[in-house]
Amino acid sequence: MQTPAANGNADPNKSGYNYFFQGFELIRTKGLKRFVFVPLFINIILFATAFYFILDYIQLGVDWVISFIPDFLGWLKDALVYLLWPVAVITVLLVFALLFGTLANWIAAPFNGLLSEKVERHLLNLPMGDEGLLDVVKDIPRTLGRELSKLLYFIPRALGFLILFFILPVIGQIIWFLFNAWMMAIQYCDYPFDNHKIGFKPMREQLLQHKSNCFSFGLMVNIFSLIPVVNFLVMPVAICGATAMWTERLRDDALAMRDAQAPLANAQG
Repeated sequence: MQTPAANGNADPNKSGYNYFFQGFELIRTKGLKRFVFVPLFINIILFATAFYFILDYIQLGVDWVISFIPDFLGWLKDALVYLLWPVAVITVLLVFALLFGTLANWIAAPFNGLLSEKVERHLLNLPMGDEGLLDVVKDIPRTLGRELSKLLYFIPRALGFLILFFILPVIGQIIWFLFNAWMMAIQYCDYPFDNHKIGFKPMREQLLQHKSNCFSFGLMVNIFSLIPVVNFLVMPVAICGATAMWTERLRDDALAMRDAQAPLANAQG
């Protein structure tokens, strides 16, 4: 992707929350709608299918726990049903949103990158370009490699937090939710970085420099991923919102960093 001209200063009052909700506006924008379709379709199919089967397993899990309580403590069984269902649903949705969101992003990664590129061009008032399916296919090795980098970053940290979750369930659940929020920021903010050939580690360093905006953006993605039906829209909305945040807040510093490191990399090569 060509490096376009700078777009000016960002609104200092605009937060990650605002960028997420801007994504809802962008997915309805004329010229972008056709690029939204593939990520949206993949998300709907995966989430609807997985959630259908997961509900049965939640019921089985609750019944299994209840089976250990003697029949004469019927009042306790009734109380636990009302207690366990919300806890089980929230826990499963937290894990479900990240795992199936990750799977959806693997499948849709090339199309997600294309959508991000088109959104950036739209926000910069540049021509949309005529890239087609062939260009998407060419990018598959790179985009899948990038998704692998995210997975390798996620797995060791997730294992640690999951262990904490079982030791201290309440505290572990809160920390797991916050960790998911950070991963959502990484997941979706990475697409414009990758489009501009900025490495995964420099991308994370840039996000840390804007951690307040990025974390609040990830929190919104995480919350909306837990809402049935609405979560179908989260992938394209998050891509559009993250690209808007990239364009206004992250882009200039990230491209300057990339260009400054290029001569050093060439000299070492």
